[in-house]
Amino acid sequence: MKVLEQMDAYGHEQITFVRDEATGLRAIIAVHDTTFGPALGGSRFWNYATEEAALFDVLRLSRGMTLKNAAAGLPLGGGKAVIIGDPAKLKSRAFFHAYGKFINALNGTYYTAGDVNMAVDDIAMIHEVSPYVAGTPEISGDPGPFTARGVYKAMKAGAGVKFGSESLKGKTVAIQGIGSVGYALCEYLAEEGAILKVSARTPATVAKAVADFGAIAVPVDEILATECDIFAPCAMGAVLNTDNAGDLNCAMVAGAANNVLLDAATADALVARDILYLPDYIVNAGGVINCGAEVVGGYDVEKVNAQVDNIYNTTLEILALAKEKGINTYQAAEEYACGIVSAGKAAKR
Repeated sequence: MKVLEQMDAYGHEQITFVRDEATGLRAIIAVHDTTFGPALGGSRFWNYATEEAALFDVLRLSRGMTLKNAAAGLPLGGGKAVIIGDPAKLKSRAFFHAYGKFINALNGTYYTAGDVNMAVDDIAMIHEVSPYVAGTPEISGDPGPFTARGVYKAMKAGAGVKFGSESLKGKTVAIQGIGSVGYALCEYLAEEGAILKVSARTPATVAKAVADFGAIAVPVDEILATECDIFAPCAMGAVLNTDNAGDLNCAMVAGAANNVLLDAATADALVARDILYLPDYIVNAGGVINCGAEVVGGYDVEKVNAQVDNIYNTTLEILALAKEKGINTYQAAEEYACGIVSAGKAAKR
């Protein structure tokens, strides 16, 4: 595991490996960039097959947070953490207190928040020992609904470009993963009259979406290829690559998952099939906008919602940039966000 070489490749400032023998805690905290302020990004709890897989995920996720926070106009840098293991077996107050003490050791360089398999109650336990936490129940709460709101707004922006109308009524949206974000996205789409196809690893969650929204249940291994207008990946990242991009049966990809595309070549594969990709860290920034407002101070939910709604405009900017320069939307988002970070670095010199 050539960690320093990978840090060079992604441009990271700091990687911290932590463990606590008493609780079984094993985690990696990645601070990618602090040009605009302390790094903000959630903690993901996942039973990774290998340490290499965990490192690969946290490196990509943390760099994505730098770009996401910059594109959203937040005065914060980018970071992320992954907790390695089975959340069903490891979660406890002592576990999260141990984790919080390791976050404290970074002296405010990194603020954490919720992510996959991390509920608001888990965040609250970390907050009992650490001030470097956002998405706390007493202030901004679960960031999931804000993420869903932003994705919904971005979908409407993308629909206007791709389909000639921003209305999603009658459009079929296939949602991969219906946790707090995916389920909230279902609510927005159902209210507008979209036809929903849903897939998740928990049958009870799928059954609830079917009952509440009249959604069509799709097996986990079939959701990617199911016929739809919009494919919305809302689970783990790297779900699309050059091998399976040809299986898609949609006109647009727009979801809440981070790092949806494995690499830049996948973006080219989507262009070749005339599938419009809305870059994930542009459209799914609603949650970090909410958490960022808590870190900055003076939290105001109305201002947060207004900033989340502006994801609609940012999405249009990215699509216009891609068209103007004759590049794909993946490249356009990189140019847009990296330009903001580069300007920030130059101003600090």
